[in-house]
Order: sequence, then C-alpha cells, then structure tokens
Amino acid sequence: MLTGDQYRASLDDGRATFFEGERVTDLPGHPVLGTVVDNVADGYDWLALKAVDGVSPVSGVPTTPEELREKVELVHTAGMMAHVNYTSLMTLTTAASRLAGQGAEYAERIQAFVTDAQERDIRITQCITDAKGDRSLSPVKQSDPDAYVRVVDRQADGIVIRGAKLHITAASFGHELMTIPTKAMKPGEEDYAVAALIPVNAPGVKIVNTTYAPRHDDLRIFPMSGQEHFPEGFVIFDDVFVPHERVFLDGETGSAAVFAHSLGLWERLGGLSAMADGADVLVGFAQLVAEANGLERISHVREKISEMIIHATVVRACLEAALSHAETGVFGAVFPNELYTNAGKYTGATEYHKLVRHLHDIAGAAIVTAPSMADLENPEVGPLVRKYMSTKPEIDGEYRTRLFHAIRDLTADAYGGWKLVTNIQAGGGLYAQRIVTRKHYDLDGAKQAALQTAGLAGASTTDAGPSRGI
Repeated sequence: MLTGDQYRASLDDGRATFFEGERVTDLPGHPVLGTVVDNVADGYDWLALKAVDGVSPVSGVPTTPEELREKVELVHTAGMMAHVNYTSLMTLTTAASRLAGQGAEYAERIQAFVTDAQERDIRITQCITDAKGDRSLSPVKQSDPDAYVRVVDRQADGIVIRGAKLHITAASFGHELMTIPTKAMKPGEEDYAVAALIPVNAPGVKIVNTTYAPRHDDLRIFPMSGQEHFPEGFVIFDDVFVPHERVFLDGETGSAAVFAHSLGLWERLGGLSAMADGADVLVGFAQLVAEANGLERISHVREKISEMIIHATVVRACLEAALSHAETGVFGAVFPNELYTNAGKYTGATEYHKLVRHLHDIAGAAIVTAPSMADLENPEVGPLVRKYMSTKPEIDGEYRTRLFHAIRDLTADAYGGWKLVTNIQAGGGLYAQRIVTRKHYDLDGAKQAALQTAGLAGASTTDAGPSRGI
C-alpha cells in the first residue's frame, strides 16, 4: 500500500495540469489544490490503518452482498478519491464480465489491469463525457470530427487518440484515466468506439481544473467546502499514444455501450449512498435551525421536516434494497441491483431541490446575510452581533451564526450550486436513470397483476393494441 507521503511524491511525474490560466508544477504545495492532495493523502493513511497483512481494505472484488455492503461503506468513509477509484475498478470488472462472451481478449486485459492497479494501490478517475458531443447525435453526424474522443491512428504496438472529456472529478489527482465511450456507437463509428487506461502524465494529456473551493482568508464561514473540495478536470487528449495492453475496446461498436452502462451502475450506487447520508444531514440542519430560530413547534415547520424525513427514509431504503438484492456476474463478482440503484438515485436527484427549499424556508434569509465570524470578534460590534443573533438563553449568538454559515456553504454558495448540478448530472443524468429503471422493472408482472385484479387474467389483450415496454 502507498502511504500519504508516497502518494504526494507520486504526483511529481511531469503531468500537465493547469489552474486559472497557469500550469501547476507543485500540486502538494499549491495554495488551493494542495488541500485536495492533503485530503487524498489522509485517505491513504486512513486506509493503511485498516490494512490486513499490508493489503488495502478496498482491494479485491466483492463476491457476496455482505462484502459489497462493507466496501461501499468503506469507500464512502474513506473520501471522494477512494470512491472514484473503487467505482472505476468496479466499472472495469463489470465491463469484463459483460464482455466475456464477445471480447475475451479485452476481458483478460481488463482483469490484468485491475489486479495490477490494486497491487500498486494507485488511484483511477473516469473520463466519459465528451467535450463537444451531443449525446442525441451520432458522432459521424457532428460537424466537428473531434466531437467525441476517437482513434486517429492505429500502429503496430498501439493506437493514438484525440479529443477531450468534460467534468472529470479529481482528474489531476489520480494516476490513471479510465477513458471510455459516452454512449452506444453504430457501424461506421468504429473510431469512436474506444476504451483505454491512460496515465495522467502520458505525453499529450493536458488537464484544466475548475473548483468551487472558496478563495477567502477566513475559512470558518466555509466549514465544509473550505476543508474538502475536489476540482473537476477538463481532460484533453492531444494525440496520445496508448499501447495495446492498455486498450480495452477498439472499433467494436456493438460493445461501446457496455462501458457507459457499467460506469452508470457504480456511479449511481455511489451517488445513492451519498444522497442517503446527505438527506439525513439536511434533515438535521432543518431541525437544528428550527430550534435555533424558536420555530420547532410551528405546525408548517414540523410538516416540512416530516416531508424531508420521509424522503430521506425512501432514499435510504432504495440503497438498502440495491445492496440486499445484489446480483452475481459470470466471474463471481457481485454488483448492486440495477432497478433499486437507478430508482433510488433518480428519486434522490429529483427531490433534492425540495429538501433545500424546505431548509431555506425554515432557516430564513440569514442563510446569506448572517454576519461573518470576524464581525463577532470585533470589539465594537461583536458583543451586539452576538446579542441579537441569539434567540433564547440556550441558543448562543455565535452558534446560530455558524449554523447559518454551514447551511449557506452546503446549499446556497458555490459548493451548494455544484451540488445542485451534480446531483442531477452525476451518473448520466435523469433520462438515463429513467431508461435503466424501466428496463429492469417487471412490467409484464405489473400487467399480469392488473389483469388479475380486473378479473381479466385469461383474456386476450390483442384488441387493446400492442403492448410497448422499453
């Protein structure tokens, strides 16, 4: 296993990463991005404490529902980078299982890479969404040939790819880029049906970073985003060579969607897990601020919090069902149930704004107008701010002020805006989750139940017209 310090040293490998117009040559020492490095390094050290015989607890592939649950809980606790890495490895494992009957050579390469990556204890991030490609359009119908990442040259020992991928979480902070098609491909689109693992420091790879991290001297008013943030990378492949052993798909259009669907499953499981915990946090904030504002007994406030509790419970139940009803692939690996994973992620994403709306309604405008912590420390106005920010003897003015800043940081500032967007977009967007949920739902069983209820179980449905499922 790597230690935190070894991880920091591994980033000094010549990678071309950029932030706010400048190339970053020292990631650990960067005033903004260095915090990310520290968080990932802390995750390495935390996992090392839980190692067994020098093996990382997130190593290996789950073979029972119980192991799956343990690993999901573990990577969720270990931090964003551990989650992204585990999702990447399980995406590859899932894809290998699904390619076994049609791409045995690719499946073998994938399995070899996964084993090697776990032994080296490296971190992998996912590159899926193409920079210019409209997912509703075929690549060959795009006016720009580089709309999707594509193969521009095939050589005796490998391929050369060109293109770019958008919003790749923590791309600059891992070691490998899992680059896969963003959608299904058709005959004639062979150059775009490409999947490969590419080192972050490979010649031709350039990563431009953006982040919601606060640029403020006093991080006390950013209690969450000031402590942990993970930039999104705009990953550019400027004619990057990839040797054959790292290529997991090259021209087989019929298998292109396997990777996107495999990633979607694990991304949505991770999103569902985060939403289950996040919903509980929002409920907690709503109750705390209601008490701080002296409104905890007001009927409409109690009703709003009750709605939030019901949502949090439903999302948690979907997570439990996804893990309890896990399925086993051809190589013995266990995967979360697709129906409950997608239905839960969809529910969590579509209702998130309502939780935030209820929280803001309960808390009030002080979410964005509360004085700063420095104001509380000012000898002239500080005592008065504390006095008037207090609502009752047991609610200290500083406590209430800090509570407002926490709610603002989480739901009404740059970090909050990032969460609003990514809750919807992470894992492929709402439309993709609807499609997969419908695909795995027992629609025929529902029809039969309806027919039985109506006393029509033996009747023909021909006269009612064709039944349209997916």
